Amino acid sequence: MSVRRPQLPVGTQVVIRVAAPDDRGGTAQRGATGRVAGVTPDGRYTVRLVDGRETVARRDQLSLRTAYQDEAIELDQPDGDRLVLEHTMYAAVVGSRAFGLDTDTSDTDTRGVYVAPTEAFWSLAKPPTHVDGPEPEWFSWEVERFCELALKANPNLLEVLHSPLVVRQTPLGEELVDLRDAFLSQLAYQTYSGYVLSQFKKLEADFRRDGAPKWKHVMHLIRLLLAARGLLLEATLVVDVGPDRERLLAVKRGELSWEEVERWRLGLHEELDHALRRTVLPATPDVVRVDAWLRSVRKRSLTDA
Repeated sequence: MSVRRPQLPVGTQVVIRVAAPDDRGGTAQRGATGRVAGVTPDGRYTVRLVDGRETVARRDQLSLRTAYQDEAIELDQPDGDRLVLEHTMYAAVVGSRAFGLDTDTSDTDTRGVYVAPTEAFWSLAKPPTHVDGPEPEWFSWEVERFCELALKANPNLLEVLHSPLVVRQTPLGEELVDLRDAFLSQLAYQTYSGYVLSQFKKLEADFRRDGAPKWKHVMHLIRLLLAARGLLLEATLVVDVGPDRERLLAVKRGELSWEEVERWRLGLHEELDHALRRTVLPATPDVVRVDAWLRSVRKRSLTDA
């Protein structure tokens, strides 16, 4: 079944992709620019060219002006699936199975880090910063993007480095894991706590509208607060929920009332505030150390090519 494109509004700047007759007996050449002036009864577009002539074209015979310029210099993009298959340095199972919250129906979610060859960055067609696939439930980041997000204490990426379920690890992957403490900092307080606060506001709206939130999401938000508390107090990230498993699963099943969950959440926020005052984590991550490692990875990629 074909997908119908949205109709172009009058005034949209377009480029004619194929030569077509104009209203003065001449020809509107391929590449001529103009603006949409209207739509004919059969669904084609009337285009008024820059010199005042008009022509009629189907949607597939037109490009948006900015898109046409991009297409004119477009190169074949690097194969993201191949990068993942051939250049993954590290991958681990995350989600419920890594958290110790899995059940018989839980998916196996895998997250990985790949190193695009340094020479690939010399092209106008840069390697992708992330790839979804090629295996189901497998998502990967290029190492530079991974480092950027992990330095900002993105919970999803920090959990990849601390998952107990590693499925692939090269010597470079071992180096990345050995570097994981360089990503840890007090920024985790803002990222974890801030994300949970914003999400609970949305969940409260769901609760008022529907009478119940998405309990699975609620469970994982509480789990994030528990992980953040441990990270601030112990200066290490423990992914498995341990003794909190049963209570968290009770939240997922909707066995705790919204009021009980809210008290738990508020108590954890208060504990996070105390933990932040006591933490030995640095205020900011060790960016210099991570950057030096990334530079070495790029240099070694050239040597090994």
